[in-house]
Amino acid sequence: MKRKYFAYPYILWMVLFIAVPMLFILYYAVNVNGEWTLTKAWATLSDAGRWRILWLSVKMAFETTLICLVLGYPIAYILSNMNKTVAGFLSVLFFVPMWMNFVLRTYAWQAILEYFLPNLLGMKNGTLTGTEASVLMVLVYNFIPFMIMPLYNTLSKLDKSLLEAARDLGANSLITFVRVVLPLSVPGIVSGITMVFIPAITAFTVPALIGNGKYHLYGNEIELAFKTLSGQGDFAVGSTLSLILLLCVLISTLIMNHVDKDQQQGGQMW
Repeated sequence: MKRKYFAYPYILWMVLFIAVPMLFILYYAVNVNGEWTLTKAWATLSDAGRWRILWLSVKMAFETTLICLVLGYPIAYILSNMNKTVAGFLSVLFFVPMWMNFVLRTYAWQAILEYFLPNLLGMKNGTLTGTEASVLMVLVYNFIPFMIMPLYNTLSKLDKSLLEAARDLGANSLITFVRVVLPLSVPGIVSGITMVFIPAITAFTVPALIGNGKYHLYGNEIELAFKTLSGQGDFAVGSTLSLILLLCVLISTLIMNHVDKDQQQGGQMW
């Protein structure tokens, strides 16, 4: 059997669960009550309020990614310099929460922020939910393992002889990190940014539960458009919003791929 035959199930999966749903989204964006029209799509594109929500979502995703990178890089770097057995055990502790359902973890944080911490601090219930800070904190909690994992894999595979050579040439720890470790870890950084930014910009569970009805992002706007169900036209609005979000995801993915490609072709060390 030729190897290409093994790709057929994957191709079939992509067609059924990626291509076909995309075609349905495109269909509903331009078809309202059986009539082909761009009226709803154009009205959605002209709504400045929804563009503000999209910008807020991009901003929130950027902040989430930045915080995950700032917190995750030192953790991954420390783990990569530990004994393999100890590092493996500690890394499992970081990834154990991922074994629990994403929605359940978010519900747990909702209970902590809405009831437990306010009661502990003598505050009114719900004081800590419904804010940008609380949504951002839970997003970081949920997505930081996706930043640590690729960074740890990259840093743990660095050639230690390069670090020894830098020290032999008189470089101190800071210069060695800046001019050797950091450039060589760029592929892990790019992978981590991609794995955090894309799900963060599409998130709707965390804003829905932690936002407590007072704070929502673009994913919640899409959900509301489909759930209103006051007519077929709502599917046109939801589909148009989905296409805009899909375009944002594709652009961010292309940018990350371009950065990663440049890094691989342009040399690895300064």
